[in-house]
Amino acid sequence: MTTRIGDGYNVRLGKYDSNQMLTIGLTGGIGTGKSEVARILGRLGATVLDADRLTHAVYGGGTDGHREVVRAFGSEVVGADGEIDRRRLADLVFGNAEQRRQLESIVWSRARETLETRIREERGKGTAAALVVEAVKLLEAGWGALCDEVWVVVAPDDEVVRRLRNRNGITEAEARTRMRARKVVAEQDRHATATIRNEGGLEDLAKTVESLWRDRVLRKA
Repeated sequence: MTTRIGDGYNVRLGKYDSNQMLTIGLTGGIGTGKSEVARILGRLGATVLDADRLTHAVYGGGTDGHREVVRAFGSEVVGADGEIDRRRLADLVFGNAEQRRQLESIVWSRARETLETRIREERGKGTAAALVVEAVKLLEAGWGALCDEVWVVVAPDDEVVRRLRNRNGITEAEARTRMRARKVVAEQDRHATATIRNEGGLEDLAKTVESLWRDRVLRKA
């Protein structure tokens, strides 16, 4: 059975051998379009795991991660609903390298265990040609080792600033500060199997991703 996607590419549906299923680590700095690339890959037929969302879950209410975060950063990071207020937590660790490393040490190892389990489960299902692990900190957390390939999304700085200002209603200075704090550095870019340069509109981005899907996924499936 086939379905037609994009510019006439055929995506096969059915059962795939788990050994043939490609696991792609997808990362990129803030405002580069990483999430849009993930959506395109999902439409093409990939299974997408949002590793950042899984990371948030490891310090949800009642978990060991929650208790450890509260011990490390105080009860002021807990919202009225008893959950960690991620905005308060981010404000606390933003710009403080020591506190950021402390938070990462709490959540990354727990998140990796969850990711490993989900990857095994999805590969065992064999219902997609590719599994995409989307994560901002994919390489810093060491999760790239769980993937067959790493795709990095990049965009010109001025374009990132424009997107952040439009999306978040912030000043140019604030946008540039956020961009620098969450930019994929050159060292990470060197680990990329593929670099997706998001320099045009959504149509151009879709064509780039569809080409990668055809060349790196369908030909291996």
